[in-house]
Amino acid sequence: MAGLEKDSELDLTDQSLKVEISDALSEQEKVKFTIHTKTTLKDFKQPDFTVIRDHDEFIWLHEAFLDNPTMQGFLIPPPPPIPDFEEPRYKLQRLSENEATYTKEEKQKFKAEIEAEYLALFKRTVSLHEVFLQRLAAHPRLREDHNFHVFLEFDKELSLRNKNTRERLNTIVKGFSKSFDENVKYRDRKDLDGEFDQEKTFYTKYHNNLIVSSRSARKLANAHRYVASAILHVSFNLKALSTMEYTDCNRTLQKAGDTLEKIRKIEDRVGSDEELKLADFLSYYAAESQAALDLLLRRTRALVSVEKSAKTLDAARAKNRNVATSEAIREKSTEVFENISENAKKELEESSSRRIEAYRKYMGELAELQIKHSKAEIKILRECLQTCEDL
Repeated sequence: MAGLEKDSELDLTDQSLKVEISDALSEQEKVKFTIHTKTTLKDFKQPDFTVIRDHDEFIWLHEAFLDNPTMQGFLIPPPPPIPDFEEPRYKLQRLSENEATYTKEEKQKFKAEIEAEYLALFKRTVSLHEVFLQRLAAHPRLREDHNFHVFLEFDKELSLRNKNTRERLNTIVKGFSKSFDENVKYRDRKDLDGEFDQEKTFYTKYHNNLIVSSRSARKLANAHRYVASAILHVSFNLKALSTMEYTDCNRTLQKAGDTLEKIRKIEDRVGSDEELKLADFLSYYAAESQAALDLLLRRTRALVSVEKSAKTLDAARAKNRNVATSEAIREKSTEVFENISENAKKELEESSSRRIEAYRKYMGELAELQIKHSKAEIKILRECLQTCEDL
């Protein structure tokens, strides 16, 4: 699977709710995902059903979880990124515009390269949408959410309307409020619970490092692709020279061109592996760490609510007015805070275990692939040298 392997993230022993994206269709403006669900849970009307959803409906589902007051203590999986195929489409357009400058063989190889890039990007997009649903399905509480059931089971479009001006402004205000709380209002606030204070410090630094690392990893993967593209041009030119040279040198040039073509394919695989096993992986966990920070922020807000209700209760008792109402509010806010704290502690522990297992898996797989590709390149170059010596 592109992006994240299922078995490194999910408990596949529980088959009571199995969700997968069985097909996907890329249209001009959006991608349509065919979601197939099998379940033995009694909350669903049927044991086997299929629906078609687009990316906006995935975002709606994620926002519905964030807005659900009963889910405030759980780590909501990060939403899948917006499908973006502009880069391969742009490359294909440029290839078409400059068609006259390439030979037929060059055009076919460049086109195949762009199509392979598009296919890999499409698979990663589908995969990240699938992981989002599977993580929800694997969670004992998130899977019970009503909106999640509607998303999986309602066999028609959800008919999501565009937000009106007031709703868009409200979304912007919420974003500013969250950013202000994170970076200004509660940034230096010390949590009386030492464990949660340590988690906040860790995830703040961890998240920032992941963002920088994922960007660097993306540059590294792109650099290998640029090298592969440059090698392809050199290979074409060496082969062209071999047809113009009528001495023994033509065989050497032909062999060198063929060798570089093989090296180019390996360099392209190296770039793809680094994007899949490193850049995508780090990007996903950057989003995952942000989800953890959001959970800690919700807990901090609940704690502030408890403190405010306590002050209100003290004032009510001093004035001997609305004491019963203030006591009820204080009791309710305390209950909400305690529930969030209890669930958050468990969620962060499980997230840490998943993270450690995933890092071991992906870094090990990346190292093995790097060794494999390096050995393949060395073997090809040695064969080329031997052939050239024998000519």
